[in-house]
Amino acid sequence: MTRIPAIPEVSAAASMCDIDAQVCSGSDKGDPPAPALPKSVRLPINRCNLPASILGGLTYQRAPAALAIDGVAALHRPLFELLDEIEAAAERSQRFVGYMEAHFRLSHPEEAGLTEHQPKSRARASYLRMVRGWAFDPDGREAAVLKGWVESRFGLMPRHHGDSLREPGSAAWQRYVEMRAAGLYGTNALESQLDLLYAYCQYELTRQFPQRSHIRLYRGVNRLSDHEIIADDDVHSGPEANSFDKVVLLNNISSFSRSRERAGEFGDSILSVDVPLPKLAFYSQLLPGMLKAEDEYVVIGGLYRVRLAST
Repeated sequence: MTRIPAIPEVSAAASMCDIDAQVCSGSDKGDPPAPALPKSVRLPINRCNLPASILGGLTYQRAPAALAIDGVAALHRPLFELLDEIEAAAERSQRFVGYMEAHFRLSHPEEAGLTEHQPKSRARASYLRMVRGWAFDPDGREAAVLKGWVESRFGLMPRHHGDSLREPGSAAWQRYVEMRAAGLYGTNALESQLDLLYAYCQYELTRQFPQRSHIRLYRGVNRLSDHEIIADDDVHSGPEANSFDKVVLLNNISSFSRSRERAGEFGDSILSVDVPLPKLAFYSQLLPGMLKAEDEYVVIGGLYRVRLAST
């Protein structure tokens, strides 16, 4: 695999540098500052190696660094040492599923503390159920758990769950918090299961695509107003005359497709975005049968420079 080129910045029509190009190849006027991730959409602390202000910003989209949730690699070192010795990705996925079953006692919830007075349905609330629930309803209870997990681990607050969450404390916000709490109540270390799923996803991406930093993904939209536009960029000419570059604040977790044609089935316009690999939470081909859609990629949010084009 080859590295996807860095996302180009908007350039001026003519150079504004008043110093000889042989002395200075860059502009001494400076580019306009890139929009910063608003403080209202991020937490001051999180549980990974980079603050939300960095991992959620445009600079990170251009030049990503590895993301790691605190303590996961150390706690599960035997798993990753085992995976290092396995060449086939399919066998690695089987070993991962087996490890999850054994470590979290997914088939034996009573060994993880489930009592006869607790609803057995909560014992089945595993990482796979959260992922499949997300695919079925991105505004459902499982989706609320995933959005809360991103909020906790990466410090990026959700922006939509059934309704706008732009006003903390609103009725919509309270419904989201209640759904998140209901989804976590009585479960077996559910967020820790999601931590390990993310770590395994990043392990596989690094293992399979060691030289790659980004992946281009697509999302169909009908109303651009459903997304928070932070800044507009130039209108393109030529073959892309109907496309626009925009800076968008995505929900803290969103689904995209690898296929432009598939994305076009879900909206009149298409967002295309170069997503840093560390901001992939999971994807359809990571584990067999995890997601029904063969090209679904679930992306951690923040600011992104996207290209909007009509279908």
